[in-house]
Amino acid sequence: MGEIAEKPTLWAYLTLVGITASYIILHIWKTRNIAHMEDANTAMGDRARPEKQQIEGGLEALMARAKYAGTGLPPVDKWNPPFCGDIDMRIASDGLWYYMGTPIGREALVRLFSTVLRKDEDGKTYLVTPVEKVGIAVDDAPFLAVEMNAHNVEGRQVLTFRTNVGDVIEAGPDHRLRFEDEDRTEGVKPYLHVRGRLDALLARPLLYQLVDLGETRDIEDVAMFGVASKGLFFPIMAQAELERLTEEA
Repeated sequence: MGEIAEKPTLWAYLTLVGITASYIILHIWKTRNIAHMEDANTAMGDRARPEKQQIEGGLEALMARAKYAGTGLPPVDKWNPPFCGDIDMRIASDGLWYYMGTPIGREALVRLFSTVLRKDEDGKTYLVTPVEKVGIAVDDAPFLAVEMNAHNVEGRQVLTFRTNVGDVIEAGPDHRLRFEDEDRTEGVKPYLHVRGRLDALLARPLLYQLVDLGETRDIEDVAMFGVASKGLFFPIMAQAELERLTEEA
């Protein structure tokens, strides 16, 4: 925990002790479940190989960079521990995590905390373990998509994203892309659904990649510019608006 700043207050000390205990509990949980996941992956190996052979090398490289992909996630949606208050932890819009104003430099710790994030119906984001639930602040989205690969599966385009904490996600029916208007720039902010109520903000370079892959389709008699993945079309903006912005640029 050397990367997390410690302040000489009783609350900070108790908070750090609680986080350390949660880390140990989650480490035990993940150690037990990783073995189970490996057995399941081995059993599925023969069925998975033909599909994997169809995936382009760029996608395999993307997944290789997601070190913790495929090891399973704790069932935070099934846990109902007591709320223990808010802690001074914040996820910035650029994906950096802070504790008491200081960046958390230990990547493994950030990845671990990311697996127990949950956004509840009240709109707040929490770290949830079997024994506690604490609130944290999120400036925009809790995850940041930092890499994208476009490939074809059975003649359909599939967009695969990697987040800053190692999640690998294919945009489609279960993980939809959405685009929100950004008044400040008259542009759009792209998001990808990750799990539960948690989304990832796409890094700006990925938006440019999506635009390069974009196409125009008529939706309810309106020409919309967007991208397709796994058979779904995700509108980005009206084609007329895109042309206006292009002319003004």
